[in-house]
Amino acid sequence: MLPMDMSWAEHRTEKLVREVRRLWRQRPETGAVLEGLARFGYGARGFVYVSIGVILMLTAHDLTSQTAGSTGVVETLARQPFGRVWLMALGMGLWAFVLWRVLQSVFDADNEGRDLPAIGKRAGQAISGVVYGLLASTVFELLDEVNSNPTASDVSENQDKARALMELPFGQAMLIGVGLVILSVGIGNVVRGIRNDFGQDLRCSETVCKRVVPLAHIGYVARGLAYFPLAGLVMLAGFRDRASEITSFGGALESVETLPTGPWLLSAAALGLMAFGAYAFVEGRFRRIRPPRDLDLT
Repeated sequence: MLPMDMSWAEHRTEKLVREVRRLWRQRPETGAVLEGLARFGYGARGFVYVSIGVILMLTAHDLTSQTAGSTGVVETLARQPFGRVWLMALGMGLWAFVLWRVLQSVFDADNEGRDLPAIGKRAGQAISGVVYGLLASTVFELLDEVNSNPTASDVSENQDKARALMELPFGQAMLIGVGLVILSVGIGNVVRGIRNDFGQDLRCSETVCKRVVPLAHIGYVARGLAYFPLAGLVMLAGFRDRASEITSFGGALESVETLPTGPWLLSAAALGLMAFGAYAFVEGRFRRIRPPRDLDLT
């Protein structure tokens, strides 16, 4: 029986309010949500690089005509059964990784500090976030055009940007500078792969860390060396004043196949990139994720 002064509607409203309060008290903490998103993001990153490595290995042995590179992975996924589902999951994972990069670079989630090396590392994380954000945007754009060719579009856009740059005063010099920047990114990855102690970022047993950390060393060196062909082509286009020589990351890697030992070099690069992707999966499982306290809304 309801009290005489309480209507049925008032009773239902009060019950709904109690239920909302109960659910609010049971909500996950902000830190736990951000940690879950970060781990999901590392998984998406790993999937991209493992897929690039697989496609590159198949290309090295003439088993596929698919272009390597991140856009090539997106194009391959779009053509698979349930392609939209794959693209949606990958896009959400990449945006989750972008969010984690924002927390690292802007809010210093890794407690790097504000000295010069820390600022450099956080700037690199910010640039990484922009790159993965562009890739995530490409994924969601392709949801509306599953049969499009993002690889060809990527190359065409790069060539258009190079032409626009070379039309400016000192345009050729600036294009050569872009190549040098790409080269420096590659060198930075190689140095990091050789010098960094990746085990300190992981929360796992000593035995597990000894087994998985070599993946990071191999992966970062391989990813760094993979930038060299693209850097060389961009600088060569600047020297020759030919924007048509500009290509994508995957296209630059595949140009290595024309060398005498090209297939073997591509195979080694493919294994290295797969190692980098495998280590991203390891980070998704074991990395120390420390969301900034400033974002704790609980």
